[in-house]
Amino acid sequence: MSNYSIFIALIPRRLYLMNNNKAIASYPVAIGKPATPTPVGNFRIINKIFQPGGILGTRWMQFTPQQHGVHGTNKPWLIGQAVSHGCVRMHNQDVEQVYNKVRIGDQIVIRQNKMQEL
Repeated sequence: MSNYSIFIALIPRRLYLMNNNKAIASYPVAIGKPATPTPVGNFRIINKIFQPGGILGTRWMQFTPQQHGVHGTNKPWLIGQAVSHGCVRMHNQDVEQVYNKVRIGDQIVIRQNKMQEL
């Protein structure tokens, strides 16, 4: 594990890249739609894929056995909306920055809003 982690706040639809529990970058994200919400809880990165393509964009970081992940997108106009099947979508240039910092085993914390955790 590294000193990096990810914090996702669903209400403002933001992903925070953390280093030693301090936010060092913030990015807009798309989240799960009401019928297939993004899960809330404490997770770990369990798989990373470079250039998965298609709807997953340029990077994939899986955090549940049910195939939830943080990934890029081929539909950047949907960032900021609740449109996915539970995954967290990012602009490709943003997910590439995060992907390059975090490792398998690093923590992903997902909460309804950032005030609960930060």
